[in-house]
Amino acid sequence: MRVEVHVHADIPILEGVSKKQIEQALAPWLEYLDGEGLGDVKSLEPDEPGLKFDEKDLMLYVCWTGEIGRSFHRALDEALENLGPYCYEAVEVDLTLYQENGDQEGRLLFVGPTAQAIHEAQRRCMIEDVAALLERQFDKERAAEVVMLVNDMFDRDWKDKAAQPKQPERAFEAYTKPSRKHLH
Repeated sequence: MRVEVHVHADIPILEGVSKKQIEQALAPWLEYLDGEGLGDVKSLEPDEPGLKFDEKDLMLYVCWTGEIGRSFHRALDEALENLGPYCYEAVEVDLTLYQENGDQEGRLLFVGPTAQAIHEAQRRCMIEDVAALLERQFDKERAAEVVMLVNDMFDRDWKDKAAQPKQPERAFEAYTKPSRKHLH
């Protein structure tokens, strides 16, 4: 079965990090795509840049669509984990899978310099999503009640993680986004 994927992110990079370092970090993904450098990564969509590092703005732009196989996720995960230490801050990487039968699945990946930075990026995204959803029905004050609960949940989650035996710090995390099935 043919699977197409779209990967999108604007990843801020630390000052002093070179394009070569980014290409080395992304090597598992580049190898998967049979590319040696960022310029070799072409999107199926002609108006998408693929992978582009803006050395002036210190930003790695990812806007790529391609056909993938089973080992794609492992290559992308490894590349994002390698890239984490070069990130200025943690950000989300939006991944959308398009199945041949028309189904689609979304995943949010997070890449950043530390596990705590990623946790805070996850908190920020969750709060934005929850607030936007609730504010469609309720005023901002009522929505803020739930946002406070979400904030508390993230605080408790971080404390729970800190209390667990030390595990290797990961430079990225992945979560499945809820499916938005359209009912007609």
